[in-house]
Amino acid sequence: MSRVAFITLGCKVNQYETETMEGLFKKSGYEIVPHTEAADVYIINTCSVTSFGDKKSRQLIRRMRRLNPKSIIAVTGCYSQVAPEQVKAIDGVRVVIGTKGRKNIVEYVQQAMAEDGIIDRVEDVMKAREFEDIPLYEMPARTRAFLKIQEGCTNFCSYCIIPYTRGPIRSRRLESIRAEAKKLLDNGFKEIVLTGIHLGAYGRDFGDGTSLYDAARTVLELPGLRRLRLGSLESIELSPELLELIRTHPKFSHHLHLPLQVGSDEILRRMNRHYNRDEFTGLIKNVRDKIPGVAISTDVIVGFPGETEELFTQSLEYIRSLNFSRIHVFPYSPRTGTPAAAMKDQVSEPDKKDRVHRLQLVADKMAEDFHRTYLGTVQDVLFETNTEGITDGLTDTYIRVYTDDEVVTGEIYKVHLEKLYKDGVYGKIYERG
Repeated sequence: MSRVAFITLGCKVNQYETETMEGLFKKSGYEIVPHTEAADVYIINTCSVTSFGDKKSRQLIRRMRRLNPKSIIAVTGCYSQVAPEQVKAIDGVRVVIGTKGRKNIVEYVQQAMAEDGIIDRVEDVMKAREFEDIPLYEMPARTRAFLKIQEGCTNFCSYCIIPYTRGPIRSRRLESIRAEAKKLLDNGFKEIVLTGIHLGAYGRDFGDGTSLYDAARTVLELPGLRRLRLGSLESIELSPELLELIRTHPKFSHHLHLPLQVGSDEILRRMNRHYNRDEFTGLIKNVRDKIPGVAISTDVIVGFPGETEELFTQSLEYIRSLNFSRIHVFPYSPRTGTPAAAMKDQVSEPDKKDRVHRLQLVADKMAEDFHRTYLGTVQDVLFETNTEGITDGLTDTYIRVYTDDEVVTGEIYKVHLEKLYKDGVYGKIYERG
């Protein structure tokens, strides 16, 4: 039996896509092994959001080559989509696929085993019009199940390479969403997370009014579901119907990840974001008015071209005013081929590092304050991992909870939250949920 190992870089969408490819290989009789072991085939699912992602991808390809020089190395994902010639130039690469056509990856690997040369199957993703629907043949080894329902993005933010690596918007059909979600629930998953490259645009390509509301409603109707969560989406794409569904449905998580990116109107314009500070503030207020107690996390980029110290300070104060539950802080990374990479007034690396540190201090304090408001309450927690007698999991509002009580991972318990602990809180089991 041939052995295949997978390495995944990047986002939750990439993780889901790796899981579908693992299923394809397992279905074809391959043994899935850790990438630290010698394997006959290595599949590297790359990320290209930052230049570091590209560098990491190249390093991993070379490392796998050293681990087994006779192996077939197949590279897929955003890096191979945007820079296929660079990938093909790396010694040992035998198969190159972009972000489309992965349903045939087993066939391409077997072709590489039978003949010499490089199998190049990178397609023009800008011409893609249909969602590539690959079913899960193998269940993921996690407690939360990610379900990809949307592909592509047409926002063209000035810093982002993703529209060029993923192509136009394509949505998964509702009947396919229902079938895949049912399969996950039948295999014991309690929580499903809907993901996509531009999740809020789900259904736009159908032209019949189908939206993210319909996709969420489809999953919520299935028996066995305990919790539904949404991946990252734009605040301007939260429809009144979707907000009402989140507010009223007991299985819908009261946590939303709404990227702000920066708290300066001038930099928002340079980023080609489609809102200003006043609009974002109003949208956040509307969400909180409609869904009391909702947790809102966000992404922020620091050091974008043209961000002066004055603009950064302005952004920092604005971010303080919004009381996010969690902030993911990123230094700006130039991506060749994007408008921002050619902009003047690039911020120095030392200044980026300093600003990341200052914003991270604010983010840590904000998260601690949010966690503190839940101390003394009882919350439902889906437990996920156990390390040295400590098990951790997530609440409905995405608070990480730790306990040394005996629990079963993959199950939901009611937990009394007692004190701040690590990046979340420590609790004691109140009762099984």
